[in-house]
Amino acid sequence: MIRTLEKQVRSQSHLVKSFFKSRLYQALELSPGRRINCSGIVRGDEKAIREDCSNFKETRRFIEFPLSQEEAEFPIAYSMVIHNKIEMFERLLRSLYAPQNVYCVHIDSKSPSAFQEAVQAIAACFPNVFVASRLEDVVYASWSRLQADLNCMQDLLRSPMPWRYVLNTCGTDFPIKTNVEIVRALKVLQGRNSMESEKASGPKRDRWRYHHEVGKFIFRTATEKPPPPHNYPMFTGNAYIVVTRAFVQYIFENPTAQQFLEWAKDTYSPDEHVWATLNRMPGVPGATPQNDKFQLSDMNALPRLVKWQYLEGDTSKGAPYPPCKNPNYWQEKLLNVITQCVSNIIGHLFIQKEQIK
Repeated sequence: MIRTLEKQVRSQSHLVKSFFKSRLYQALELSPGRRINCSGIVRGDEKAIREDCSNFKETRRFIEFPLSQEEAEFPIAYSMVIHNKIEMFERLLRSLYAPQNVYCVHIDSKSPSAFQEAVQAIAACFPNVFVASRLEDVVYASWSRLQADLNCMQDLLRSPMPWRYVLNTCGTDFPIKTNVEIVRALKVLQGRNSMESEKASGPKRDRWRYHHEVGKFIFRTATEKPPPPHNYPMFTGNAYIVVTRAFVQYIFENPTAQQFLEWAKDTYSPDEHVWATLNRMPGVPGATPQNDKFQLSDMNALPRLVKWQYLEGDTSKGAPYPPCKNPNYWQEKLLNVITQCVSNIIGHLFIQKEQIK
């Protein structure tokens, strides 16, 4: 009896896998290409949306069904902050796309209108891709960069998709894991967040010690800021995070978190200390304790592989990673770069072009 049941389970599992595989092969079949009526899609022309979107998704080989039940049952949200290079955005979206996920795209409000229209046209082709309801004029190292992600997070909470985690990306990111690998990595977290979060060095403390003004650029004033509210210790990290839905809900609803966000608005590069500090605060869903033993460097955090050229060297003498043999290979062969320059990618989800060069 038990052996019969085991055979039935194996048979059903094989049928499910065969079904998903056959659908995948069908989706990857290419039809003859033709021009896409992007302007018609942006205007909401039903014919353009029906015909051109279908052609776009088919010719660009977007996967339009979950590749496994495991993935279907674990939807992921993405906040994608971009400002130029439409072809890189399309490539990033295509590499991450799955119909059970949801994607919010924040476009820098000062991006050229042609770029914004192109992004709108692509988003209009998918029920689970949308442009953020509020767009920021993003100034490097200012609050607006973090606000762009916050805008998307608010919109994602309103989405009917029951996503579990949100990941944020920029326009030059590229995943080094498949969707199912990302799902499995997130499951291992068991409701915890993952991001770089370490004690700040002396120079970095000046980023929140002084009031900063923002014009076309951000600059520091001589005015000292009060300490952070509730005297929580500050930590530093980077802009890229993996956080739970509960974390996102908490930062918008909890008064302490809201006070901290308001206090951080005039700091320098707040995205590199706000997330890292929030994730060490007591009571924050998925957070990490403040004790030094729980510090997490970029080398061990899940979201992003960061390979800084000034840290390259002889690993036998203490360098975190060896130098790239040929950094310019990125322009020629992505796999060559990963093989030659990035020997420490096993635990990360994304890599970014600028960080390899």
